[in-house]
Amino acid sequence: MKYVGLQTQIWRNNSKSVLLLILFPFVFFALSWLFYFFLLDKEVYDIQDVNYNWLQTIPWIAIGVAIWFFIAFFAHSKMIQKATGSRTLERRENKRVYNLVENLCISTGMKTPRINIIEDDSLNAFASGIDNRTYTVSLSRGIIDKLNDEELEGVIAHELTHIRNRDVRLLIVSIVFVGIFAFLSEMLMRTVVYGGGRSRGKKDGGNAVIIAFALALFGYLITSLFRFALSRKREYLADAGAAELTKKPQALASALRKVSSDAKIEAVERKDVAQLFIENPGEKKKKVAFASMFATHPPIARRIEILEQF
Repeated sequence: MKYVGLQTQIWRNNSKSVLLLILFPFVFFALSWLFYFFLLDKEVYDIQDVNYNWLQTIPWIAIGVAIWFFIAFFAHSKMIQKATGSRTLERRENKRVYNLVENLCISTGMKTPRINIIEDDSLNAFASGIDNRTYTVSLSRGIIDKLNDEELEGVIAHELTHIRNRDVRLLIVSIVFVGIFAFLSEMLMRTVVYGGGRSRGKKDGGNAVIIAFALALFGYLITSLFRFALSRKREYLADAGAAELTKKPQALASALRKVSSDAKIEAVERKDVAQLFIENPGEKKKKVAFASMFATHPPIARRIEILEQF
């Protein structure tokens, strides 16, 4: 796959970030309108009543989404660190890693990001952050110990390309918004299962919960599909960027072969965070064509094949 160029990709990802900031609230507002449309009795209420009820709730929805986004957006570093079991890797612990990261950053003129380590023998890595203050490259103990210098350099270059392309910012924005629908779906599912609406003895209350759950689940599926598509494409571009940066595509291909043999990080249970890794540590590979729509990463064999063509 031909690398499209740094500035072009940065512009595209910044544009997509803005689009996501518009798209996700739009989906949320559209689903809230559908909630009233399906809930209100059409024999008693008309479309004007639907619109009136919807307009009354818009400010509260907007405030709720804004609060969720504010908290998640600015606390994402700690949330990701906790979800992955990562910690800061001190220079004195591993000068080799720092030398590789710093040399690559010097060659590209970028500020050196934080370096974290995950104490796990599996082979994996990921980048995260939204700005120079929070940009971080996290490496597992296994990937540090089991890759040679050229292979590890390729992996680090891949993660630095995610940062340079603003991939990480784009993914953080999508994770934050998809998380809203995931939270609502889970909360409403528990209400349905444990009879939240029936416990009050109100049929309408039960119907409202069921409708809300169905719409929240639908919103989660729609936004997840969009997120998955973004995630798959960015891996190809980061592979190409790493090959261009190191001039050693075969080294990254070799690293990916080793990663594919053992990418499972035991500490990672959250699916949204798992998509940040160079290879999803919790994703089961399925041979069904339709299932690929829900994959966060392209087949690693295909990525290796493309790298070998450089």
